[in-house]
This record gives sequence, structure tokens and C-alpha cells, in this order.
Amino acid sequence: MAADIHIPEHCESENHNDGCLHDKIPPVVKELVAAWQTDDCFDHVGPVPIPSHKAIIDIIYQGRQILFPGYFTKSKLHGSNLEYYLGKETSELYERLTGEIIMAIRHDCRRSNLPCTNCEQRGHKIALAFIKKLPGISALLSSDIRATLAGDPATANSDEVIFSYPGLLATSIFRMAHELHLLAVPIIPRIMTEHAHSQTGIDIHPAASIGPGFFIDHGTGVVIGETTIIGASVRLYQGVTLGALSLPKNAGEKMRNKKRHPTIEDDVIIYANTTILGGKTVIGTRSVIGGNIWLTESVPADTRVVLKRPELIYSGRKGGTS
Repeated sequence: MAADIHIPEHCESENHNDGCLHDKIPPVVKELVAAWQTDDCFDHVGPVPIPSHKAIIDIIYQGRQILFPGYFTKSKLHGSNLEYYLGKETSELYERLTGEIIMAIRHDCRRSNLPCTNCEQRGHKIALAFIKKLPGISALLSSDIRATLAGDPATANSDEVIFSYPGLLATSIFRMAHELHLLAVPIIPRIMTEHAHSQTGIDIHPAASIGPGFFIDHGTGVVIGETTIIGASVRLYQGVTLGALSLPKNAGEKMRNKKRHPTIEDDVIIYANTTILGGKTVIGTRSVIGGNIWLTESVPADTRVVLKRPELIYSGRKGGTS
């Protein structure tokens, strides 16, 4: 039997409000409000609607349920109920996406003081246009899965790739976000790819262009910039950066809508921790870029780029070898 716990008498009679400092909070709140009323701080106070971050993440995973039927559903699917299931999920996705697109357009208009752009009508049209892109997205993802199976001896089947590969997760979210970007949907595509970034460590800007048969092996630390163009059947390993050269001050205005990131042509392999920079940099077809390379100039087709083998120094410890 546990020993009795002795509680000092003063603890039992102590007023728990003693020492409370709630009265010190209102001055801090006033200071925060005053700061948010200046141009130096950012807030979202007022009647301007904004898309729901959670709703957009839900849209991502509902999209994946449609693109990979049977993999991420609670109920078992059969051929006899597949059309019903896809019809129900796709109709629901259309409704959800329409609502978020309308809010995104309205938010963009009011924030920027734009004239009315018929956000309700545009939202429905854009959502339907996206739904019509789903078969094409599915075909692209099938080519990405085949590329993964062909390029990675560590996996034996597509189930493993679909369920567990971060590269495919990031790519599938990117391919949905990219179509929304092409449809000129504000903010939502970036929320989607940044969610993928947070889940996988793979950062792909939704405006990048990526061809079929894309395979990211391992994936952590991969960065693909906004104006990157990637051809067909390209393979990247972890830590690869396809980025921009050093940018000037006020680069946000001066360099916007300009080609800042490299072009990777078909059938290129880029190994781990390599950095390729610059909008004029082109890696030619079938080239292989080794690991830990830094490139700011173009490489012709059918070229192999590797570092010179470093000199390794082995030293033993006193009294024996290490």
C-alpha cells in the first residue's frame, strides 16, 4: 500500500488566485493592436475572405483518393462499384474546390482593389476545368510510378511506391497544384506544394514544368524553383537544388516572370547534393551529373559531369590502427 502523502496545511488553504498576473495582459494586447494598425505588420483582419488551409489539405487527399482508387479509402472497392465511388468523390471534390477557389479569387480581388471578376462563375468554371484534367494527371502519375519501378531496385511493386514513397507524394501534389496554377488560381497551388514540402522535405514550386516519367529518389532536401523546366524521364536524388543565381535587391519586382531557374532536358540523371543554378543553364539530353556538383553553366547532351576523385588520408591512432 502506498504511503500517505503529506500535504502542508498552507497549501490546502492557499488562494490559487494569489500571484495571478492576468491584469498585466491587456497592456500587451493594446500594444499588439497598435502594431497591427501600422503598415509595418501583416494581419488578415476585416471582411476579406480567405481560403481554408485545412480545407485545401483535405482537397489534396481527396484528389489522391481519386487518382489512386482503393489505396487511401476506408472501404474496399470492387469493379462493380468503382464508377459510383469515383462519381461521388469527384462530385464532392468539385464542390469543395469550387468554394475554395471562389474565396481565393475574392480574396485576391479585394486585397488588390481589383474590379469585380465574377468570382462565383469563375470558381465553378475553373473547378470543372481542373476536374477535366484529372485523367491527364492520372496518366502522368502512372508514368512517374513506372519510372520509379524502373529506376529503383529497392522496391518491388507499385503498392510500395504509392503508399510510402515521399517522391511520389510530392510529385502527385505538385501535379494537381500545377494544373491549378495554369488555371490562374491564386494562393491555393502554393498552399498545396508547401504542404508537400512540410511532409516530405521536397520543395517544388507549382509553376515549375515537369514532364512525364519523373522520379525523385529518397527526396529530402530537393528544391525545384518556379521557372524550372524538366523534360521527360528525369531522375533526381536527395539534396538536388534547381535554383536561381544570386539575386539583386528588390528581386521580387525586377526578376518576377523572368527565367531564373535551369532547364533539364530528357533522360537526365542528377545525383545527390548537386546544385544547378541560372535561367540560362541547360543540362542536355541523356547527361549524367554526379553528386556534390555546383553548376552555373550549360552542359551539352550526352555529357557526364563528375568531381575529380578526392585524395583520402587514412591515419592510425597511437598504439594501433583506427
